[in-house]
Amino acid sequence: MQLTIPNHLAIIPDGNRRWAKSRNKPTFEGHRIGFDTAIKIGRKVRTLGINTFTLWAFSTENWKRALEEVRYLMKLYEIFIEKNLKESIKEEIRVVHLGRKDRLPKSLLKKITESEEKTKDFKKYILNVALDYGGRDEVIRAIKKVQSSTLRRRSEQEFKVQNLDEKNFNQFLDTHDQPHPNPDLIIRTSGEQRTSGLMIWQAAYAEYVFFDKHFPDLNEDDIDFAVQEYSNRQRRFGK
Repeated sequence: MQLTIPNHLAIIPDGNRRWAKSRNKPTFEGHRIGFDTAIKIGRKVRTLGINTFTLWAFSTENWKRALEEVRYLMKLYEIFIEKNLKESIKEEIRVVHLGRKDRLPKSLLKKITESEEKTKDFKKYILNVALDYGGRDEVIRAIKKVQSSTLRRRSEQEFKVQNLDEKNFNQFLDTHDQPHPNPDLIIRTSGEQRTSGLMIWQAAYAEYVFFDKHFPDLNEDDIDFAVQEYSNRQRRFGK
């Protein structure tokens, strides 16, 4: 049977801290190894021909963590974005930031903006980095954009809230201009079996695969297994 490849794979990379604790290593080491894993998995995803890869790096709730840990993570994100840019340009990967930009450190935001600008015309692959992202927050921000658009266009009579539907609501989401905004397959690691709100609008019909292992231990064979599992399922979309 021919393998069905998802257009859009998203990963909730849980367990960096637990991985470190289980090995009597500092929390920071778990995050560092997790970033190395993310790069390897991203490359594996491209070899399979998956167009869009979403990685949830930092949630809107993660600000509640210890200040020292948050600062360390923000520095890691800067390094990740900077190192990833050269590869993105070489491999024609469009880098897109999902989430809020108003709370990120200025130095990190500058690197994100640079990556988005320099890769904006690429169509071969898309890398979504969900940073200061929450599914509920995205929907709320989208609703505010609807209101703002309505007020801005009122005189032109181009858009009214009464005309809002599932299709045109997508234009207000963070994934509004992507060819495959809805994840087909979502992977979560570390034995947790919940979505935590990742792309709650876009993921309505996503297939899920959960791994007991922590994210730093995720490997290429696991991605092959998840894609095979996805390929074996029948997606009915309510039919």
